Amino acid sequence: MQIMNKLVKVLKAEIILWVIIGVLLLLASCQNNTKAAPVAIHTMSNIVTPKAEAKQKTSPEFKAYWYAGEAELSSYKLEQARYGELREGTAVMVYVTEDFLPDVQVKANNSSKSNIPVLKLNATKNFNTGIYPYSIMQSTFYPVANNQHALKVSSSIQEWCGHVYTQLNNRNEFEIMSHSYFEGEADQHFKLDKTILENELWTQLRINPQSLPTGNLKIIPALEFHRLRHVPIKAYEATATLQANTYTINYPELNRTLAITFNPEFPYEILGWEETSKSGFGNSTTTLTTKATKLNTIKSAYWQKNSNKDEALRDLLQLK
Repeated sequence: MQIMNKLVKVLKAEIILWVIIGVLLLLASCQNNTKAAPVAIHTMSNIVTPKAEAKQKTSPEFKAYWYAGEAELSSYKLEQARYGELREGTAVMVYVTEDFLPDVQVKANNSSKSNIPVLKLNATKNFNTGIYPYSIMQSTFYPVANNQHALKVSSSIQEWCGHVYTQLNNRNEFEIMSHSYFEGEADQHFKLDKTILENELWTQLRINPQSLPTGNLKIIPALEFHRLRHVPIKAYEATATLQANTYTINYPELNRTLAITFNPEFPYEILGWEETSKSGFGNSTTTLTTKATKLNTIKSAYWQKNSNKDEALRDLLQLK
């Protein structure tokens, strides 16, 4: 009996020991989970897009025009001010609807209820400055619902001296990333309070020109302008007016005026624009007006037109 009692006591002690170990392991597991949760929440908070305003309903004609499986391609004769002189070139505006992923902020490969339908604008300019060429492209992803700021804007400029790239992401704030080969600009990462983006206005106009903001405003000028003039990327005081078929923005501090002319009837295609501002640096600085005049517009699933025979489509757009 004594031996049995000793065995029972030993077994009870072992059971109690294992129970204590199990409880400690469970507590440790809970503590680890508690520590991990804030990391996941913080990570998600960096990519959440704030709630938008009420959506604007899309009309049947809008759906018929913009959801036909084609992009709208418009070409323009360009007179671009650069280094105190006007340069001849071409500009192209490519408008197309896409599904957009709000978290990682790129084009969606698959359809989903969480996707945001956008009207994307890829705007390009090509011109020469003496011996070397300039190539400029700006991309804007603007919600078809016309109920919030552009979800993303990017701009790149390439020329023989180097290239620069700027990207704006619309999250809890505007997040700016900019890279440049110029001293004093280099690599920058910063945030701005949300306000009107000049880049988004070109796409908002195509959805509903009557919704364009007017009056005394604060606007972040086009990313292209910031880089070409080497001025800080920020919002500037501006006055905007909408009269007949022309939308005009005046920036007093920048001595700059932009006037966009468009067809007042749907689909509100852009007929041209004029941008008056200072051009050149130092003693060569002068005020010039960049002008763009429409050459032609076609609808095409251009991403499928990539064979040599498809170059004939460039003749339709009068692009050399």
